[in-house]
Amino acid sequence: MLRSLVGSEMCIRDSINGTQFITSLTCEALVRARRATRLADVIAAMSYESLMSSVGPLNPDIHNARGHQGQINSATRLRSLLHNKTHRSEIAEAHVNCSRVQDAYSIRCAPQVHGVTGDIIHFLYKLITQELNCATDNPLIFPDSEIKIVSGGNFHGEYPAKAADILAIGVSELASISERRIERLNNPSLSRLPAFLVKNGGLHSGFMIAHCTAAALVSENKVLVHPASCDSISTSAAQEDHVSMGGFAARKSLEVVENVERVLAIELMCACQGLDLLRPLKTTPALEKLWTEVRKVSPAWDGDRDVSTCMNHIHTQVRDGSLWRAVRDYIPIDVQLGAKTVMSKM
Repeated sequence: MLRSLVGSEMCIRDSINGTQFITSLTCEALVRARRATRLADVIAAMSYESLMSSVGPLNPDIHNARGHQGQINSATRLRSLLHNKTHRSEIAEAHVNCSRVQDAYSIRCAPQVHGVTGDIIHFLYKLITQELNCATDNPLIFPDSEIKIVSGGNFHGEYPAKAADILAIGVSELASISERRIERLNNPSLSRLPAFLVKNGGLHSGFMIAHCTAAALVSENKVLVHPASCDSISTSAAQEDHVSMGGFAARKSLEVVENVERVLAIELMCACQGLDLLRPLKTTPALEKLWTEVRKVSPAWDGDRDVSTCMNHIHTQVRDGSLWRAVRDYIPIDVQLGAKTVMSKM
């Protein structure tokens, strides 16, 4: 994972403040967060369809008027997967003249929320790339300079620590808004679907516990996103009197990303079930492929069964890239990675 980010050979030695440790963990969290960010649009598109939502708010003029690249990219990905001139959706055509005026924020504001996460990740990619390819040892040796051995402070972990905290705050919103869409999918007063996405709601609990799991993970993230790097404590006889607390920040950022991945997996599981309940209507070819990929590991629900197994299987798909590969060819190449970055081959 790190090899494509680092321009020079990595050595074994770590800096005295654990800066490489902080950076490496943050790097893993960052790579996984970017994959989750682009997949959040894919999964939101499936929820759009299951909730019979309008594609009107994805009009490019709206997003160009605000001008944020992450928002523009997110809206472009959603438009490419949903009903359009090239790829029809029978579901979208079935509710074209419905009485609903506007969809909830978690639907129509998805590009604005997903987009800022994408822009944060774009910024952090540049920061972490620089950190991975710099000198953080102490002292540093400059053989061609007049003063050849110099003690300084490049070992301080504040840069990757702040990156880890900012990443956790930014990516956590993907789970927050995803959980709200899960609520809408399960709540018959907010959707046109049966309660908890099962036909016999009084007999079966359906996806109620899946939603509770998502809500619990989102609540955990509310604690985990509290910045660790705003703290410091003096040690080593007050010589190390300001430290980054970056190790904790990096470990927390990985936990947050893991929780985000799992919430997105739950949303996709629910949205695919919603699609089943709208049959025989079909969605777009891209989303039909996504549905087929999910159904390889999680069959449609006609009664209660162990929900954790399906959640774990779909979480694996979120991680391994199979879901993204199922729809990638339908998405314009310039927005497949999000913002253009110096690490465009990740």
